Amino acid sequence: MIDVAIIGAGVIGCAAARELSRWKLDVCVLEKEADVAEGTSKANSGIVHAGYDAEPGSQKAKFNARGSAMFPSLVKELDVPYRQNGSLVVSFSEDDTPRLEKLLEYGRQNGIKGLKLLTREQALEKCPRLSEKVVAALYAGTAGIVCPYELTLAFAENANKNGVEFRFDSPVSGIDRIGGGYRLTLENGETLEARIIVNAAGLYADAMNNMVSGRKLHIIPRKGEYCLFDRAAEDLAPLTIFQTPTAMGKGVLVTKTADGNLLVGPNAVDVDGKDETETSRDGLDYVLKTASLSVGVLPERQIITSFAGLRAHLETGDFEIGEAPDAEGFINAAGIESPGLSSAPAIGEYIAELIAKKLSAEPNPSFDPVRRGIRKFREMSNEERTRCIAENPAYGRVVCRCETVTEAEIVEAICRPLGATTLDGIKRRTRAGMGRCQSGFCSTRVMEILERELKIPRETVTKFGKGSELLVGKKQ
Repeated sequence: MIDVAIIGAGVIGCAAARELSRWKLDVCVLEKEADVAEGTSKANSGIVHAGYDAEPGSQKAKFNARGSAMFPSLVKELDVPYRQNGSLVVSFSEDDTPRLEKLLEYGRQNGIKGLKLLTREQALEKCPRLSEKVVAALYAGTAGIVCPYELTLAFAENANKNGVEFRFDSPVSGIDRIGGGYRLTLENGETLEARIIVNAAGLYADAMNNMVSGRKLHIIPRKGEYCLFDRAAEDLAPLTIFQTPTAMGKGVLVTKTADGNLLVGPNAVDVDGKDETETSRDGLDYVLKTASLSVGVLPERQIITSFAGLRAHLETGDFEIGEAPDAEGFINAAGIESPGLSSAPAIGEYIAELIAKKLSAEPNPSFDPVRRGIRKFREMSNEERTRCIAENPAYGRVVCRCETVTEAEIVEAICRPLGATTLDGIKRRTRAGMGRCQSGFCSTRVMEILERELKIPRETVTKFGKGSELLVGKKQ
């Protein structure tokens, strides 16, 4: 029997895994997909919210305030792209001023610094491209942007480096109470026994909880659609621009991603299925039309892709974090929608401290908090590039021209801890395939490298795991 089984390798599960690796505990992460960050963690806005919009006293308010404050030091330890660029919540009518004032008061009660109500003229100084419809704004200086999937990868890699086991393609189909803990049954029939379970299963966290607890949870999948623009698109948003929020969420935003692309979205549509991630013409039209209220005309010809993500919305409207009241040792991290990414470091910290206390765990004396990411050829000086190519000629072979990703980077992505085994895994670790051609030119070369490094037939290489093979066989 191990000490802790974490269900789900999204940003919450991986944050908890990393924090638990600070302690002398036997921890295993079970993930149903082929890689980390395959669910909500790969398809969201990447915003580190300042923490002014959650109702004071809620779990969202508590964990957002703490988590956001942790980011500046955390990203240095984990070598993750992050910018504290600030944000604006804009209003289009004087009638909306009370709503901005309410957000300001919430922020003050939540202990958030750097908040200020701005006139139109003051807002234009922060963002000159605001549309003429904007009449006022709330400024939050501590808001930021982060790469959500690289943050998840960094948590996972650092956890693995410090002793946490990760098991992919391992969906949990059953949970039973046994003496001293729980038995988890996987879809392939294998079982795993653990003293403590951390339920970080995202959209499926309600199903995991409902196997063991009489206090039933119900998660509603809430779809959000986005448009992503080429990095060459005009810089419309030096900071993140929100609109006054509605009952369905924070509304359509305009922002630069941590990697420099313009991003607009999401809408918010409740759907029935937990895998309904298709985009729609109506949804994308709504996103573009609504975003234009904030910044005027958008450069739509520079859209390179669109995508949709699903948020795990609980009927209560708040996070569900902590031990289930009637299932000792079963710890929920459920209903983690926005501001879940911002809250992830704090949620992981809280869960780890709770478990360490329950199990009377001792600190791990060999814990190393530092993780180094893949060196990016596109960010090197010419002198650094020359030196790298001399040391490893694979740096001189550019595979992805749009993003200037080299063979050496792709090989490292495969060979590093919890290395990539799929095309999407390579994409999230290196950006190969994320440029304007959307892998139209580099995918075949990436498949060749995966075949070579993993020593597998090329027709078994997948986009994101079983069932997503791209080839059917070799031509005779």
